[in-house]
Amino acid sequence: MFLSAVRRSNAVLKSFKPLYDRVLVERVAAETKTKGGIMLPEKSTGKVLEATVVSAGTGLRNEKGELVPLTVKTGDRVLLPEYGGTKVVVEDKEYSIFRESDLLGVFH
Repeated sequence: MFLSAVRRSNAVLKSFKPLYDRVLVERVAAETKTKGGIMLPEKSTGKVLEATVVSAGTGLRNEKGELVPLTVKTGDRVLLPEYGGTKVVVEDKEYSIFRESDLLGVFH
């Protein structure tokens, strides 16, 4: 299911690729139900800080002019900062763009 969601996202965004060290992510949907089956109201769910990388730029150039590739790749699950990023809406779906250096970590 996780991979099929990434593939669908990539199919929609083949015409969009972030530049340099920027990464396009899709936030994971917030849990609306507890393990015990209790439904949670929207206000009680916190901001989701986990996302899936949909597309990534080529990387930055260092002082010598050499290309330094990004460490994240399409399909990676990443931890986002609480604030930041640029919201982008493509075909009624909301995405966010972050610099790779703003990402806090990668889930394995």
